[in-house]
Amino acid sequence: MKTTIYMVRHAESPYDEGSEITRGLTTKGKRDIEKVTEILKVEGIDVIISSPYNRAILSVEGLAQYFELDIKTYEDLRERFFAEETIDNTELMSVIRGKFNDFDYSLPGGESNADCQNRSISVIKNILKEHAGKKIAIGIHGVVMTLLMNYFDSSYGLDFLDQLKKPDIYKLRFENFELKDVIRLWKG
Repeated sequence: MKTTIYMVRHAESPYDEGSEITRGLTTKGKRDIEKVTEILKVEGIDVIISSPYNRAILSVEGLAQYFELDIKTYEDLRERFFAEETIDNTELMSVIRGKFNDFDYSLPGGESNADCQNRSISVIKNILKEHAGKKIAIGIHGVVMTLLMNYFDSSYGLDFLDQLKKPDIYKLRFENFELKDVIRLWKG
């Protein structure tokens, strides 16, 4: 059965506002999400799912309103937990890039790529099973999205992560549990 998942990477979010979970969107991010909604309106979305983080939910909220659908959140789609201690964003991105291909590496108290991929892929497999034949939009984070796509096709790695935009949209078409093709819908 053919199922389509639209990975909606969240829009721009201010790093200095609230916690990792509660951060919202910047003014630019809010404008960009209006464009995301316009792009996805023509796709006929059946189900809307999100990470529990506010910026991911806000990135699919307009779509939920348009289609009059509830947003179902899954804790295991949350952003990768990088470290126990707060790390400067520049330093964090350096560590992510430097260790991305070592899937078992983690900072003290943090989560590895393998851990993040395993918890999030179990959600995606359940979504593919439960919503087979449907069109599903998912509000998600860049690293988690990359790791999910990498599970199905190893060519999605650090280079893919580095070129992602905030927001971004990828249309993934599945036949049962096999990824058949990927199309980028975001032109921003």
